[in-house]
Amino acid sequence: MNRHRQYAVAAAFAAVLVLPARAFAQQPAEQRRVDSLAAEVRALKARLDSLRAQIARRPAPVAEAAADTSLAALRAAAAAAAGTDTTRVKADTSSRTKFVGRERSQPQLNPEISATGDVRAGAHIPGVQHDNFDPREFEVGFQSPLDPYSSTKIFVSLENGNVSIEEGYAYWTGLPGHIRFDIGKFRQQFGELNRWHLHALPETEYPLALRTYLGDDGLAGTGISLYRAFGGLGTHELTAQVTRSESDAELFGSSGRPTYLVHLLNFWQLTRSTYMQLGGTALYGTNPDSSLRTKVGGVDFRLTWRPPAQALYREWTLRGELYALRKEFAGAGGTHLGYYVGTTYKLGQRWIAGLRYDYVERPDSALIIRQVIPSLTLWESEWVELRAQYTWAKITGRSSTGDFALQAVWAIGPHKHETY
Repeated sequence: MNRHRQYAVAAAFAAVLVLPARAFAQQPAEQRRVDSLAAEVRALKARLDSLRAQIARRPAPVAEAAADTSLAALRAAAAAAAGTDTTRVKADTSSRTKFVGRERSQPQLNPEISATGDVRAGAHIPGVQHDNFDPREFEVGFQSPLDPYSSTKIFVSLENGNVSIEEGYAYWTGLPGHIRFDIGKFRQQFGELNRWHLHALPETEYPLALRTYLGDDGLAGTGISLYRAFGGLGTHELTAQVTRSESDAELFGSSGRPTYLVHLLNFWQLTRSTYMQLGGTALYGTNPDSSLRTKVGGVDFRLTWRPPAQALYREWTLRGELYALRKEFAGAGGTHLGYYVGTTYKLGQRWIAGLRYDYVERPDSALIIRQVIPSLTLWESEWVELRAQYTWAKITGRSSTGDFALQAVWAIGPHKHETY
């Protein structure tokens, strides 16, 4: 028993010696934790003081509301002056109601208006001089979007004292299948140059084959047109048109029945500076009163060289079209051919030299007409061009003739010398 008591006293004495040692060893770690918490509290207090100072510097809510009201008034006044959408604010004691107007401004309602003049002076060799000065055409154009989905173009022509609608149609783009739809009166897509307006041609007149087979002013009609572009081994364009053609008297006997046209155009980029296009056209119409069936086929091509770094000063284009006209009465009839080949070369930024050869077999006789037409054009600016041209013509069995012509074309408005 005494021995057990001695052991207990020894253990108690050892515990008294060890516990203060452990407490002394843990004291530095606890102290570091306390110091860290105190530093974090001081940082939070500093941030709180900074936020209080910022809030104290802000203007009173009443002054801010007044500033907002003033800014809204200035915005409304500026919008009203600019003619855009306006916002009118009506305030009462309980709430603020905003009335927003979506009216179209006056500039948005106005269409783009253009006017083009085309006047010529000429001399006949040989022969008695007459009609040497010709106010060939004055054209006024109106273009405008109708809404986000459709647009319109209207061109009024004043030609030789007569007023007519050269084109007037509405068109829709972005339809399902990437189709463009036109309805109205338009120049039809027969070949390349028939679609161009007269003042935009590389010579003073349409090619002789086009005028002989499709009418003096080319082929135009009232109806509908569908257009679709697609890719694959180049770029391709397909146009299908159903119209009542204004060339009925020459082509279809004034039957008033629908005529059908299909045009396929293929485009290839050969190099960075050279591209080529090749197209084909088919036109068909009938007149049951005289058992007439009219078929016109065409092939058109163009090769253009335009170096990217020198496009303003150098450009060469070679183009041509072949026409085949067949008019059958009760299943019998003959086929007549006509074509032209023309080239233009840009000598500099303003000078363009041109040359065209025409060949036509007249459908009403056995006569063949050939023409050679050299020309020189001064492209003074986007709004003015001047041209000098000589036409040598030879009809089978007759003496050759010549005509010298000077042409001045000027334009105002955005239309300028666009092809159409």
